[in-house]
Amino acid sequence: MPASVSAAVTGADTAPAHEAGTIATAAMPLAMALPKTSESPELLRIRHSMSHVLAMAVQKLFPRAQVTIGPWTENGFYYDFDAPDPFSEADLKAIKKEMVRIIAKKLPLERLEVSRQDAEDRIRGQNEPYKLEILAGLQDPITLYTLGEEWWDLCAGPHVANTSELNAKAFELESVAGAYWRGDEKKAQLQRIYGTAWQTPEQLAEYKRRKEEALRRDHRRIGTDLDLFSIEDEAGAGLVFWHPRGARMRLQIEDYWRSAHFEDGYELLYTPHVADIELWKTSGHLDFYKESMFGPMQVDEREFQLKPMNCPFHVLTYANRLRSYRELPIRWAELGTVYRYERPGVMHGLMRVRGFTQDDAHVFCLPEQIGDEILRVLNLTERILSTFDFRHYQIHLSTRPESSIGEDAVWELATQGLIEALDRKGWAYQIDAGGGAFYGPKIDLKIEDAIGRLWQCSTIQLDFNLPERFDLEYVAADGTRQRPIMIHRAIFGSLERFFGIMTENYAGDFPFWLAAEQIRLLPVTDDVRPWAEALQTRLAAAGVRASVDRSGDRLGKLIRTGEQQKIPVLAVIGEREAEAGGANLRSRRDGDLGLVPADALIQAAVAANQARAAGLSLKGAESTAAATLSAP
Repeated sequence: MPASVSAAVTGADTAPAHEAGTIATAAMPLAMALPKTSESPELLRIRHSMSHVLAMAVQKLFPRAQVTIGPWTENGFYYDFDAPDPFSEADLKAIKKEMVRIIAKKLPLERLEVSRQDAEDRIRGQNEPYKLEILAGLQDPITLYTLGEEWWDLCAGPHVANTSELNAKAFELESVAGAYWRGDEKKAQLQRIYGTAWQTPEQLAEYKRRKEEALRRDHRRIGTDLDLFSIEDEAGAGLVFWHPRGARMRLQIEDYWRSAHFEDGYELLYTPHVADIELWKTSGHLDFYKESMFGPMQVDEREFQLKPMNCPFHVLTYANRLRSYRELPIRWAELGTVYRYERPGVMHGLMRVRGFTQDDAHVFCLPEQIGDEILRVLNLTERILSTFDFRHYQIHLSTRPESSIGEDAVWELATQGLIEALDRKGWAYQIDAGGGAFYGPKIDLKIEDAIGRLWQCSTIQLDFNLPERFDLEYVAADGTRQRPIMIHRAIFGSLERFFGIMTENYAGDFPFWLAAEQIRLLPVTDDVRPWAEALQTRLAAAGVRASVDRSGDRLGKLIRTGEQQKIPVLAVIGEREAEAGGANLRSRRDGDLGLVPADALIQAAVAANQARAAGLSLKGAESTAAATLSAP
């Protein structure tokens, strides 16, 4: 059992930067894991009330600004405005000062229940067209909240009773971003002001500290600094270019993933990137997932569709011939690249892209094998995540959504299968009512990173419906034709997103086994460079990713450059080291390791790779080192 498995809280992986309809992400606050007070009803009332204070302040300073919606968020609040001019940093400072003045007035926040006609008359009197549209979508009774005698808005609450309950020293206005009305880029462009609010200044200070730490770990900045990947506008938004260093790391991840799957009884598949659109009609994706699919392309008078999922391809592979019950379970895995349409404003580094590679797998099994197979997936998930130092996570069991396919009895059987597997594993979980896929219930794991944030990654979904839609069969022991059970699962979720999460978790300081460049050899003079070149050749032959710094810079600069680029091991080579046939090692994780012979260095590096170790240990190479250094 992992060191920390508990019932899940509100999804901390959902950041405002990912919110539908947003059109400017760079300035937005990041999702933070903060003190448990973030879950308290009191904090939610404070943040909701602060959003109203914000709107009142804006309309007092900018009378032509029209308000739309203003909810609380994970760590704060926002309000969307239709204003004639963009809000500037100076405007934010003025708005905050006005908010402080409003709070000091100790204004009451009162709930009123009014008739629909009364609400409409109030709105028309203020010339607030967005409120009219909001009103049209509300059910009776209509409620609004007043803030003093000057300001009000349609709202269901809850709020604090009086602004005296708001701490003027425990809130901040953070940024302005663009947003579309109703999240629709065809509608009006609005301005969203983000803020954060807490009960005490100490909580605000802790939030700011964690926010700064998150910015320091931002995978987009680290990816640029370490030359790992880029997203090139000329090719189109949301498409990732892996640079040589990032590609080397991705290869390590993929190789480990494949080996772990082979060891667990999986076989690998490779499937196409496009298929006839009829396939997506049969699978149900065209009905239930069309908005997230790219448009079809015409080929030989047929319509073809880029795949948003891999599962129909695995289904077709299964259906290629009649199967026997003796063959089940069948476990197939694929690193399959898929393509999904994301709105321009919601793409975010590697976290949300339009083309990404899923670590997809599907298990076809007998009904009586469900429990064992799901438990097997849970065990493999735990094994792989822990290899990347993710050992603390929270679990959701997601049940049938409103828009779904299949009979109630089938859904009940599938859900019960997931529950039994979780109980056997001994993991606590929380029910996410209605959060399942359209074809079946699922288990979602949120992994906790080094600064306490939660990220949605792994998912396990039980599916009785695709086998039915594709008429999948196997020959049972009694000779009859029966339907197999299908389990969908991904552990990373996508390589791109997992790479981004992993980069932020390590803050770019990757463990030895994973680093793009594991050892950098630093020749002090040109005279010792031949020895450095020879050592690099030997390291490469042993599968160690090493390079020689050929810049000719002074030693101090060579070391600083290597440290800035977060190279796990720097190997200084001067005349003494060359004569001894070794190098003087400086490890990021273990400090100075002293003069180490070449054989010992190679042995230690190979052992670290085989163990997928964080650092370079010389324990296994001590005898080799002693023998080499004592030799005449």
